[in-house]
Amino acid sequence: MATGTRAFSKIIRERRRQLDLTQREVARLIRTSTPYVGHLESGKRHPSEKILSRLAEVLRIDRRELFFLANPDTKVLLDEEPAPVQESSAWEEFRSDTSMQRLHRITAREMYMLSQVALMGQVRTSRDFIYILNTVRQSLAS
Repeated sequence: MATGTRAFSKIIRERRRQLDLTQREVARLIRTSTPYVGHLESGKRHPSEKILSRLAEVLRIDRRELFFLANPDTKVLLDEEPAPVQESSAWEEFRSDTSMQRLHRITAREMYMLSQVALMGQVRTSRDFIYILNTVRQSLAS
């Protein structure tokens, strides 16, 4: 059982007991089965968003906090600092190459879309932006 799952399981079991509720009562309130609640408390099952919301309401736990307990990897992703943009990035090279932009007839809207792609920091060369643009254009033409 993963650390995040253990924390989630422990929290919901402890909170249920604090509220003096049985697994059967929680199951009825969140509209699921008693064995399912037992599986959640033992870390054998992972709740859907719908069950998670109902569980947060019934156990009076902040829904966001419960979501992060059930999905600890999500919190890590949201807490990550974005990589700093290098001065000579592929995006800067691409953005300043107006002759390439004219050659490929790149519109202002497409430049904006590509700037959003650049924020992900995964594009290595300015030519990659042309590949991405053509892929998007082809998918929209279909």
